[in-house]
Amino acid sequence: MTDTRFDAKTLVLSLLVMLALWWIAARVGSDPSVLPAPNQVWGIFTDELARGELQLHFTATLLRVAAAFSLAMGFGCAIGFFMGVNTTINRWFSPWLVVLLNVPALVVIVLCYLWIGLNEVAAITAVALNKTAMVAVSIREGVQALDPKLRDMARVFRMNRGAQLRHVIVPQLWPYIASSIRNGLAIIWKIVLVVEFLGRSNGIGFQIHLYFQLFETGYVLAYALSFVAFMLLLEFTLLRMMEERATRWRQSAPG
Repeated sequence: MTDTRFDAKTLVLSLLVMLALWWIAARVGSDPSVLPAPNQVWGIFTDELARGELQLHFTATLLRVAAAFSLAMGFGCAIGFFMGVNTTINRWFSPWLVVLLNVPALVVIVLCYLWIGLNEVAAITAVALNKTAMVAVSIREGVQALDPKLRDMARVFRMNRGAQLRHVIVPQLWPYIASSIRNGLAIIWKIVLVVEFLGRSNGIGFQIHLYFQLFETGYVLAYALSFVAFMLLLEFTLLRMMEERATRWRQSAPG
């Protein structure tokens, strides 16, 4: 409990320092059209919230992120797991992963729009494809790093596959899964913005594109930071609780 309180204090202090540096930079620049102060961006945020525009576009982006993230984690974990346990599958699919990892996200987005059309299916597919390979690589490394002694212990105690997965495999894989979740959410929402920037009629990326054309820096920051704030909240609530629960066995294990 002490560590959790310390983390919360550190988070608040860190954000306050960031806001102070932002405020100082805005004061030094003295040009709100280039860098508005935090209070000015907050005013834009509350105005957009009152008009209902922020909720509309935030929800559109959130739904795309959720759909693409679910697909990327589902397929990525499955592919990575099978590549980790089967050397033949690993040899066959490794070049595919290298290709997917090195194709620029922008190219994948453009190709999906050209092949599928300017629709939601193309947008979500493009984002999911960009992240699936990263998840697969991370999970493959985790499976290959599993402790064989724990696997042998599970066999000695005749644990069924479900119990092995829950009590032996998942706890060891959690650091790799957690890394994939954190990196996945961070990367996916950024790619979603590019997708919306290029070919959607709503979402935070669409609004950023609109206000970029109007040279409205404050509106760009207000919309971008709204989702950043949501990601911070998600990181220090849900993801942190999941991590603590999954790694509880390490803390309770004898030294």
